[in-house]
Amino acid sequence: MPEFPHIEYPIHIPYNLRVYFTQRAFDVENPLFRDLACSKESGNRRKALFYVDEAVSQSNPGLADEIASYFDHYSEELRLMGVNVLPGGESLKNDDKCLDRIYADIERSKICRHSYIVAIGGGALLDTVGFAAATAHRGIRHFRFPTTTLGQADAGVGVKNGINFNRKKNFVGAFAPPFAVVNDFSFLDTLPDVHLRNGYIEAIKVALIRDAAFFDWIEENTDALNAFDRSAMEELIQRCAEHHVAHIATSGDPFEMGSVRPLDFGHWAAHKLEQLSGFALSHGEAVAIGIAIDTLYSEEMGYLSASSAERILALLTNLNFEIYSEHLERKNGSRFPYVLEGLEEFREHLGGLLTITLLKRVGSRFEVHEMDTDVVLRSLEQLKKLG
Repeated sequence: MPEFPHIEYPIHIPYNLRVYFTQRAFDVENPLFRDLACSKESGNRRKALFYVDEAVSQSNPGLADEIASYFDHYSEELRLMGVNVLPGGESLKNDDKCLDRIYADIERSKICRHSYIVAIGGGALLDTVGFAAATAHRGIRHFRFPTTTLGQADAGVGVKNGINFNRKKNFVGAFAPPFAVVNDFSFLDTLPDVHLRNGYIEAIKVALIRDAAFFDWIEENTDALNAFDRSAMEELIQRCAEHHVAHIATSGDPFEMGSVRPLDFGHWAAHKLEQLSGFALSHGEAVAIGIAIDTLYSEEMGYLSASSAERILALLTNLNFEIYSEHLERKNGSRFPYVLEGLEEFREHLGGLLTITLLKRVGSRFEVHEMDTDVVLRSLEQLKKLG
């Protein structure tokens, strides 16, 4: 049989990961959404199919009418194909019937790859609708409108979409950069305190691994953040989002083909704690505990000074995060708590090579490929005393 040379060409696919900040995005006097939706091509009116988090819809009862009025105002360029309400929260990501509904809506509305799907809500809704958009017709352009501080600062400005499967968080998903992220600060007006606070933890995380000056700023603005001062919250969101997007765009690994995930600092334990609590612990609450664990582990291993560890834990508690949970005590039939299974699940998620981000000092991180079980257990005991 004759031998033929193999064929190989590099494929470069440019993406623009864009995050915009605004107020009242669907006020007819605000052309941002129209300008973005009409920025890439001319011709037919752009179809847009909306999905809104149920809690957001209830807190903003006029939102659907406002969107309809906006599309009426720009009817020569935009065509509204419906505003649908979906339940929010982690249960949405466990419900495969929801995906079936979205796919059916896409087919019924004849949404194509030149149309838009728009998701307005918390992280679970953004994840679920984003995954549907990424997989229908092999990818439909989608807008994200995160409505929580957590979404606007971190989860909503990334490129990942996913749903849960077999009790594993984000087991099924896709990397699909949104056409644009629009952080509309007016959605923060109706958020309960717990959802306002949750975004703070991702800002602490990104400050710990990338920016000591940002950590200093969070410390200095603790009182304002606890009072949910709007200017402080908006600055925190903007700075955190900027770090998040910069990491994705400049790390050389936007779709996480490697094993280094510094943006997942504190998350190996957090994801397991969410599962163990039946998702009663919010993502922000679980990440706060996960950061506390890895901070103490870094100190126990001699990587991080005691004073730095104390400073980090103090900021967590000063921002009213619990740093311990009774779910850390649940055992799996041996001397080991269930939460340690999070390490193996993390290893599997990373393709078999465990890579955990730890701290050398505030603003400086590094990676390890194994965790000493006894030291983790000591860290948990220490955390219990402090918590």
